[in-house]
Amino acid sequence: MSPETVKLLATAGAIVGGTAVPAAAIAFIGSKGLEAIGRNPEAAAKVQTAMILAIAFAEAIAIYALVVALIIKFV
Repeated sequence: MSPETVKLLATAGAIVGGTAVPAAAIAFIGSKGLEAIGRNPEAAAKVQTAMILAIAFAEAIAIYALVVALIIKFV
């Protein structure tokens, strides 16, 4: 394979892995947070705050993957 092909495949792998895994993590965090709120509605504010913070961290990983993919593609 040519170096350009390898570079494109590495870029695609970084994007796919870097978006699929955080998306699954966000879905898991959301489902567990809603389960916790369903079990204890009085703690909804605390659970929601922690859930949104965890989702933000998972989304940051996807942004890091985008940066890595752009570095692979253009460097």
